[in-house]
Amino acid sequence: MLILEGAQAGLSWETILNRRENYRRAFARFDPERVAAFGAAQRRTLLADSGIIRNRLKIEAAISNARAFLEVQREHGSFDAWLWQFVDGKPVVNRWRFLRDILPQTPLSLALSKELRRRGFRFVGPTIVYAFMQAVGMVNDHVVDCFRHEQVGRRARGGGPSKAAAAER
Repeated sequence: MLILEGAQAGLSWETILNRRENYRRAFARFDPERVAAFGAAQRRTLLADSGIIRNRLKIEAAISNARAFLEVQREHGSFDAWLWQFVDGKPVVNRWRFLRDILPQTPLSLALSKELRRRGFRFVGPTIVYAFMQAVGMVNDHVVDCFRHEQVGRRARGGGPSKAAAAER
């Protein structure tokens, strides 16, 4: 998920979603060990792949982020366990009434962004990190009258780390 969030920076989500399968193929089904091992040949292949965003900085970030991801796993047992510490193991459930009230970043996403950058991650600014937190279920930002707010809220009451585990796969 971090690869896709980083790729989306400055672009529409539709652009990335339309290329999601290309990213899955190009980045070894998002296997962090394989991506971390990408060398010069794989980088050249990625830069020539019209199915993904061919931005050198984003591609380099995806590879170095895979290495940082693996280091967090080694240090904490899993990226999932480490990540969910930031929300005390349960999703943040906001109660926004209007879409305009939803923030692009929060103090929590700023703190997580700083820690990710300290650990060597790139393309993980607070806005990208907040979108990541929303996407993996760490934050429920559905407005209260959206049918998904209650559905996601029920899951949140049951705990959260298992949702983020999908982000590791």
